[in-house]
Amino acid sequence: MGEQLLLLPSGKFDKIRLVKIPADLDGHEAYRSATGVIASVEEANPEHSLEDIEDALEEKGFEMVEYILGPELD
Repeated sequence: MGEQLLLLPSGKFDKIRLVKIPADLDGHEAYRSATGVIASVEEANPEHSLEDIEDALEEKGFEMVEYILGPELD
């Protein structure tokens, strides 16, 4: 099977992130893991930056993926 990706949405287009899921996680586990990582960063540092979240996700095996955001479909 090919690599799996997880879209981390945001209301601000410049904060949307796309990450490659670690090979040892399925989609459901990846969703739960990413949610936990994000929550732990937010709880540990209310003044966190997007880079803090990216770093924490990478420590757990997620890999940031470059993408181009296309036009809206609706």
